[in-house]
Amino acid sequence: MEYYGITFDVNNRPELDPEFIPLQKFNKAFLESATVPFSFALERNDKQIAVISTKIHGDEEYREADMYYAERLVKTILWQKGGFRLYVKGDDFIYQMLKKAYSIDGIRAFDAKLMSEMYRHDFEVIKSDSLPEQCEQRKSIGGHFDGCRIGFDAGGSDYKVSAVIDGEAVYSKETVWHPKENSDPDYHFQGILDAFRDAMGHLPRVDAIGISSAGIFANNYLLLAQLFQKVPRELFDTKVRNIYIRAVKKIGDGIPFEVANDGDVTALTGSIGMSRNNILGIAMGTSVAGGFVDTEGSISGWLNEIAFMPVDGSPLAVKDDWSGDTGVAVHYFCQEAVIKLSGPAGISLDGFPTPAKKLEEVQSLLLKGHEGAGSIFRTIGAYLGHSAPLYNDIYGADAILLLGRVMSGEGGNIIVKTANAVLRDEYPDLSIDLLLPDEKTRRMGQSVIAASLPKRSISEENNANR
Repeated sequence: MEYYGITFDVNNRPELDPEFIPLQKFNKAFLESATVPFSFALERNDKQIAVISTKIHGDEEYREADMYYAERLVKTILWQKGGFRLYVKGDDFIYQMLKKAYSIDGIRAFDAKLMSEMYRHDFEVIKSDSLPEQCEQRKSIGGHFDGCRIGFDAGGSDYKVSAVIDGEAVYSKETVWHPKENSDPDYHFQGILDAFRDAMGHLPRVDAIGISSAGIFANNYLLLAQLFQKVPRELFDTKVRNIYIRAVKKIGDGIPFEVANDGDVTALTGSIGMSRNNILGIAMGTSVAGGFVDTEGSISGWLNEIAFMPVDGSPLAVKDDWSGDTGVAVHYFCQEAVIKLSGPAGISLDGFPTPAKKLEEVQSLLLKGHEGAGSIFRTIGAYLGHSAPLYNDIYGADAILLLGRVMSGEGGNIIVKTANAVLRDEYPDLSIDLLLPDEKTRRMGQSVIAASLPKRSISEENNANR
């Protein structure tokens, strides 16, 4: 096929979405003929700076292809690493396009607005002949299983809590809640506190609390999360940014705790549970979350908001209601994907009140041998097979751990089987493992791993051993 003048082949098309254009196929073919250097850098307010160097064509014939490639790449890295300031070095057409795109009325106004809110600084696009130097940090957390711990995992459809003693879960519970539908932050706070107190009742004491949550965090403060999307801005600033800090204090003063993005905890689950590093974790639930553990077993502190990263270049790709962008991963790797594909699969989900219930219905039909249900999971598997090379290129990961409701049961097995078939057929030179843990780890593992996030202080360990 030809796209923006770039030619490439796509053989294994998703059966319910034949117009799907794998972004990595376009990128690879584009770079084969690109020769002109182009680079950019993203700066965060913690002074971390990510620098990306690539190539474009730099002539009129490939002008549209150059701008499309650069815009999609900048969008991807922005949501991988975060930043409030974008430095651009090279082609002036691309600089002008990006400056307009991330303006108040540009096509990426949503992205610029959220980055501005997260980093409390107006988003800027700056032309520069000399980019700042790369400066990124790593953080080693997790793997601390000593003592009596609470692990909490907050998702969009349910939360899970575990009471863990010396690495063994003595109690685990999953509770349905509806955080995305509630505008009162006290609803969220009470759910978190109830979970903590529930687990506390199964422990002789609380030595540490670890929290895995959808959202973006810095120093245990929440910067952004769809879980709280209905909460008004003024209440978000006063009651949500510090919601986990306040909940821990209700359990006791001085308790060590750590809050991490659920995608990072997914990656830690694989790293710790499977003794494997350089792993990308993808949690496919209400939304899709990502996390990365490097070769040293450390997390990056990046955003890893895979939900907003583009994977599909098709002009017919579904438009995301929140971001206004098309082809982003939230509609390909979570409950939203299942719902999107239900119509083409001949399945009506009318009458099911929540995305979780709709997913359960499709999973139930799959167990009954419904062909349409099977085609949904095969289609998601094809999406994954074509997108795994993109994630390998972005992160350098040689393994992807897959967790979440969408990966539960037979549907998860179908997704992995289909994805591996696509990888073998169309990307035979790529070595990347798709890892699917056992059912218990898929559903309850993150709350147990979350319990291991904080390290206990020496004084606490001494007091516990007296």
